[in-house]
Amino acid sequence: MNVCLAPCPVVFDLDGTLIDSAPDIHATVNAVLRLNHVAPLTLDQVRGFIGGGVDLLWKRVIAAAGLAPEAHRDLVASFMTRYHDATALTRLYPNVAEVLGTLADRGHPLGVCTNKPLRPTRALLEHFGLTGLFSAVIGGDSLPQRKPDPAPLRAAFAALGADPAKPLGLYVGDSEFDAECAQNTAVPFLLFTRGYRKSDPSEMYHTARFDDFAELPGLIEDHAEIARA
Repeated sequence: MNVCLAPCPVVFDLDGTLIDSAPDIHATVNAVLRLNHVAPLTLDQVRGFIGGGVDLLWKRVIAAAGLAPEAHRDLVASFMTRYHDATALTRLYPNVAEVLGTLADRGHPLGVCTNKPLRPTRALLEHFGLTGLFSAVIGGDSLPQRKPDPAPLRAAFAALGADPAKPLGLYVGDSEFDAECAQNTAVPFLLFTRGYRKSDPSEMYHTARFDDFAELPGLIEDHAEIARA
């Protein structure tokens, strides 16, 4: 098992992990659909489409709305003009800000690895005053590859000073994309169960799981203790 000694690098997913961004994504999707005289989708529908990046989101929206696949490029372009600064409805999950501060105070290098494009990722981190906590931010358009390919997560760990081939760190996420990415990268995965996953946690790769961020520092220390044994 790949283990680390505290303070080890900790990399986080964004949507469905640190933030509940589904309401803003839903509103932005529906704004584009309205412009195209298409009936809106529900919040639950759009939440189920999140995780694989904007292109996959819109492939799923197009299928659900019965739109022509060849409209994909124009719909994505229209979406992105609104998505870059969509922060009004997004919220941090409870205890996120406090826990990130605790981890930073304990010396853990912190990073973000998300399939969300980099510009809206940075806009949200700035909106919530979190920018200074993260020494590495990898977005869905930072590299040619996206999660679950291990390349983005390896890049995040490398930017935090870890060996990208064998990063001794932890990844925290909520979705099947995150679990598979952690497994492909061979790092322990801490699963936040209140996010956007579609599978039962028992069916997903994970080292430990939690539903309240207040539990996370203890989980990270537990894995540091295991590493020392």
